Amino acid sequence: MRHTPVLSKEVIEFLHPQTGENFVDATFGAGGHTIQILEKTGPAGRVLAIERDPKAYIASEPHKMRFGKRLILVQDDFRNLKEIARRHSITAAEGILFDLGMSSDQLDDPKRGLSFQSSGTLDMRFDQTAGYTAQQVLDEYPVSELARIFREYGEERYARRIARAVVSARSIRRIENTQSLFDCIRRSLPQSARKTAADSARRIFQALRIEVNQELDALQSALPQAHTLLAPGGKLAVISFHSLEDRIVKRFFQEKLKGCTCPPEFPVCICGKHPQVRVLTRKPVTASEEELAANPRARSAKLRVAQKLG
Repeated sequence: MRHTPVLSKEVIEFLHPQTGENFVDATFGAGGHTIQILEKTGPAGRVLAIERDPKAYIASEPHKMRFGKRLILVQDDFRNLKEIARRHSITAAEGILFDLGMSSDQLDDPKRGLSFQSSGTLDMRFDQTAGYTAQQVLDEYPVSELARIFREYGEERYARRIARAVVSARSIRRIENTQSLFDCIRRSLPQSARKTAADSARRIFQALRIEVNQELDALQSALPQAHTLLAPGGKLAVISFHSLEDRIVKRFFQEKLKGCTCPPEFPVCICGKHPQVRVLTRKPVTASEEELAANPRARSAKLRVAQKLG
């Protein structure tokens, strides 16, 4: 069964790939967006695709065989976008896409521990060959640091309460799987909040995943690189899945949208600043009812698109 990426129709409409054009897919995943772009840009257009997950990279072999040199697939972190593009002689792209969501394969793999729906190991790394795990965070971080990431990355009301419960629990017995972590979260909540423990757990799991993979830092680093890499008239499209990501994208677009910053009392502009983008999505684009019926995980997806001015 062919993989259908989130907001596929809308992404293609905004990017509008044409024969011979070059694109960057900074989050290859299962390759759904990349394949559609390659089909639209044949026979000469290319896509530089970046994938952090070694398993997804290995699984992409059939796509590499199908598209040959038109698909430049690299296993790396998109925070290194500028250097990756330089290595592969990509100097300008007509469009760059970031799909910041996780694949179903990643979510459903108990060895990754990204979901509390089934018991699994507390890893949470996108690249399971590098970096530290959620297990290490839970084992080693003090209460203050756990509370900070639960509050900042999970926007969890009971962040400190849950952090104290984690440290208390691990002093008796190691929290060593997703089910144990969920149980710890649930027990730490006030009695009145336990009926919605799953909501708190989702926020805590999100916070741990962001911390382990340094997702927000990577996005903040990659967006300016993407803008620089775009050709004049090129489009930058970002699909986010929670408010923290969406806020970063929105603020980046707003910053690039700014023109003159001189004080209003100046008779003429002396700063020389001009808007660098045109924002194409007045509000973020969300999934249609038809798409939601086929893929409920698309519910939180938000697409923002900006076009680079000459």
